[in-house]
Amino acid sequence: MYRLTIIPLVFVFMACKQQKKAEVANNPQETQQDSIPLVYAEEKHFKSLRQVTFGGDNAEAYWSFDDEMLVFQSNFTDWGVGCDQIFTMNRNDTFDGVRPPMVSTGMGRTTCSYFMPDNKHILYGSTHLADKECPEVPLRKNGKYVWPVYDSFDIFVADLDGNIVKQLTDEPGYDAEATVSPKGDKIVFTSDRSGDLELYTMDIDGSNVKQITDELGYDGGAFFSPDGTKLIFRASRPKTEEEIKEYKELLAQGLVQPTEMELFICNADGSDLRQLTFLGNANWCPFFHPSGEKIIFSSNFEAERGFPFNLYMIDIDGKNLERITHGETFDAFPVFSNNGKYLAFSSNRNNGGTRDTNLFIAEWQD
Repeated sequence: MYRLTIIPLVFVFMACKQQKKAEVANNPQETQQDSIPLVYAEEKHFKSLRQVTFGGDNAEAYWSFDDEMLVFQSNFTDWGVGCDQIFTMNRNDTFDGVRPPMVSTGMGRTTCSYFMPDNKHILYGSTHLADKECPEVPLRKNGKYVWPVYDSFDIFVADLDGNIVKQLTDEPGYDAEATVSPKGDKIVFTSDRSGDLELYTMDIDGSNVKQITDELGYDGGAFFSPDGTKLIFRASRPKTEEEIKEYKELLAQGLVQPTEMELFICNADGSDLRQLTFLGNANWCPFFHPSGEKIIFSSNFEAERGFPFNLYMIDIDGKNLERITHGETFDAFPVFSNNGKYLAFSSNRNNGGTRDTNLFIAEWQD
């Protein structure tokens, strides 16, 4: 799903809010020229922090299997795009006045790119077959914040020159949010082919599609554990008659309301499904710690007015909740490198009071 669209909701409340001024916790070289620290003193897991992009909305940066590259989505108009497209970068790259290589077609809207096991191909969701233009992005319906679920999304594989080499899905409706198992054998994705937004897995070549979840609600943003045996994902679970009616009506219009989501965990075949968090508000973009024993995720459960979003970590048995970031704006989309040395994430920190959401890479310490 186009997970970046939650960001404007945060901006509504905090465009004029100043980020917290804290002492630099680490190397003073990690401080920007305007003396706003990148690392706050409480952020003990960040040995250092480097800003990668400097403008636009940049998110969902995922590591190659060898940890040498990342693939991410951006709508930065200075890079000549009208809506989200897919870009690649080397691990040590910085893009201040420079555009990274674009590997999507530049047509339609794209989302949720991920490296394939050979490190030479990526997969991503795109609407370009239905329309070369960017689709509209409705943000509110009946006064409530919504995400679009475009029925024109399908999943494609491309090489690093941007050439599409395979289309993995061609069912009617929404197919997106695909990620690859660290074992290199499976892909998990979200589809509404059953009439509801459920998780599915398929083999790395697109064959052997299996439905994983079957409860009413939006199941999405799934990732495999490091050993490939488990899945972590976010989900909404409408319960009352009113909630169910609203969910179904919105879905019929290609919309979902993402303001109430919790994290769920299950085996890779869908068995042993259980709810991991019971925090309230929006808990989303979960990712496994390299140990496989913890989950890092973004949440606004401590917020009174929808913001801030910060990163948290929790054991896979639901214990030992720990706050990782301490901003007053937006931190989300945390993704560990395979070797566990780095954490890529998106943040509003150091954006000069603009609405920009940039990529950052932290040197991680447990």
